[in-house]
Amino acid sequence: MISQVVLATVTYIIQSMTKDAKKIKLNIQPLGDRILIKENTDMKEKKTASGIIIPITVNDDKGSKAGKIVAVGAGRYEEGKLVPVSVKVGDEVLFQWGDKVTIDGEEYYIVKESELLAVIK
Repeated sequence: MISQVVLATVTYIIQSMTKDAKKIKLNIQPLGDRILIKENTDMKEKKTASGIIIPITVNDDKGSKAGKIVAVGAGRYEEGKLVPVSVKVGDEVLFQWGDKVTIDGEEYYIVKESELLAVIK
């Protein structure tokens, strides 16, 4: 009986630590139509729900990278009206170019929306 209580407590602690780790908020807000992306460093090919296979070589290609959106700017202005960014935090994207920045020891890319190649669904 005691071991079940201990196991349940340890499980709860691990689950709450995992949830807290996902809630870590960066103290940075991209401006305009810029997007902050954390590059995927997984060494496995991925398969999307629609069946598209994204090979490992996508990460090795100097022209494109895969990553997850961490923060987005408000958007860009066209003819005096704000056009919001078409992607959201959590989207997986393929992108090119971008400025590499280090925040709290982690590497990210700041990319303009026009430099996104695709959203991975």
